[in-house]
Amino acid sequence: MSKWLMLLAFCVFGLMCSPAMAQGPGTAGVVAQTSIAGFAAVGAGLALIGAGLGIGKIGAAACESMARQPEVAGSVQTAMIIAAALIEGAAFFALIVCLINGG
Repeated sequence: MSKWLMLLAFCVFGLMCSPAMAQGPGTAGVVAQTSIAGFAAVGAGLALIGAGLGIGKIGAAACESMARQPEVAGSVQTAMIIAAALIEGAAFFALIVCLINGG
């Protein structure tokens, strides 16, 4: 598995370097600003995807636990809402950081 990961990293690095070597000296600043904005958008997307997956897992686990023990549904729901709010807060913070750094 490690060999495939190294090969993938080498290929990605090679694909990222070839456009940088092919550009003229006058366009370096424009390309750098464009790629920074693109990477900021990718970072924001990854942060929000991670938050969505986390909230989905919390919801699934809460529904399963409430189905198994209906008498504790109120406390499970409260804990689920608090955990989801914390995850959304972290995702919102990551989104703001990515957008500020990209702009």
